[in-house]
Amino acid sequence: MSTTLIKHARIVNEGKIQEADLRIKGDRIDAIGKDLTASDRDTVVDANGFWLVPGMIDDQVHFREPGLTHKGSIASESRAAVAGGITSYMEMPNVSPATTTQSALDEKYKIAAQHSLANYAFYLGATEDNLEDIKALDPALNCGVKVFMGASTGNLLVENPTALEGIFRESPILIATHCESGPVISKNLSALSSQGRELTIEDHPRIRDAEACYESSSYAVSLAKKYQSDLHVLHITTEKELSLFDPGPIHNKKITAEACVHHLWFSNQDYARLGNRIKCNPAIKFSQDRSALIQALKTGQIDIIATDHAPHTLEEKQQPYAAAPAGLPLVQHALISLIDHVRANRLSICSVVEKTAHNPAIRYRVSERGFIREGYFADLVLINPNKPTTVTDENSLYHCQWSPFQGHQFSSAIQSTWVNGQQVFDGTKLVSGVPNGQRLRFIAR
Repeated sequence: MSTTLIKHARIVNEGKIQEADLRIKGDRIDAIGKDLTASDRDTVVDANGFWLVPGMIDDQVHFREPGLTHKGSIASESRAAVAGGITSYMEMPNVSPATTTQSALDEKYKIAAQHSLANYAFYLGATEDNLEDIKALDPALNCGVKVFMGASTGNLLVENPTALEGIFRESPILIATHCESGPVISKNLSALSSQGRELTIEDHPRIRDAEACYESSSYAVSLAKKYQSDLHVLHITTEKELSLFDPGPIHNKKITAEACVHHLWFSNQDYARLGNRIKCNPAIKFSQDRSALIQALKTGQIDIIATDHAPHTLEEKQQPYAAAPAGLPLVQHALISLIDHVRANRLSICSVVEKTAHNPAIRYRVSERGFIREGYFADLVLINPNKPTTVTDENSLYHCQWSPFQGHQFSSAIQSTWVNGQQVFDGTKLVSGVPNGQRLRFIAR
């Protein structure tokens, strides 16, 4: 059985930073302590000066398989994820065909078992007529049901009040929502279009504005309170929405909220420079919204940080604003973007670990992951806080081969990533292309 001894690491875990050694044995954390003695079997890693953190659990990605593999695949995007320190992900249902049945879920799990370098789970997508599929979900085997409450296409859009009431009343599992009001978006679009000019990317946060978000997220929260549902509102983007969420620790919350790395990084001021590269739904809003999101991470009104990684080809993104698809690739650079917030004293490294690893594990009840504890799976990331990373489209591992961070130099680097005890990234390259990801398991509610 393979063993790895990580020496002199600054272990960041459960609100503390301690210098210690850590031994990996097989796929588990075998021991944590001072001055662990290396054996002949150990591969020894000198982590002096580096942070050792639990791997990020990204609760919102779009890896585009099946059906949209010209944009990305489970293989390609999981490679980028582990290079970015994401060791587990939960993937969304808007692929082709949409993941709205148990058989579609089973097919994705088969693909991931063959190709994923990171651990994986897949949401079932809600429709207006698949309540029986939702009710049949096993909470020990599934991460949640995704409800697009506006801003989707095809049968994944759920706006009918009767259908929504049924989902919130009957779901045996966490409900994760995309909240934007279609009627409000349509009203804003009509008002701007009547001005007689061509719309541009800089109109995006005015079309998909705070009112569109609040109208939908407040409705979701009201339904969750009515039916005592487990609700997780994805990618909050506005200061106005924060009033819907309670501050404090995540433990025992029935209603939680998430922010995404690009909404913490960019603002409307970046549209002129980056154009459709940062077109996403919900839209990147204004600088005061971004500041409010960062403050809400400190108060606990926002519980989790994710990516909403959603790649498109550069050719698709270079179309005129109205035709360009929404979404951007993020998993490779998400964690180091958060370390830049630490460097700027906007966040602490302990809070980054809490929001990216501990809290996703707690909220989704992920079994034996998300913490650095003896006996837990060895999903670990070594971060060099003093080695800059310069992002180029050419060194991005995404299938689409571009990044919204093109040209930016981050202050830190991912030095190494282990998934289930196996080193998969060594700070420069993927060390193993052998799929080592496991299906995530959950502690039933």
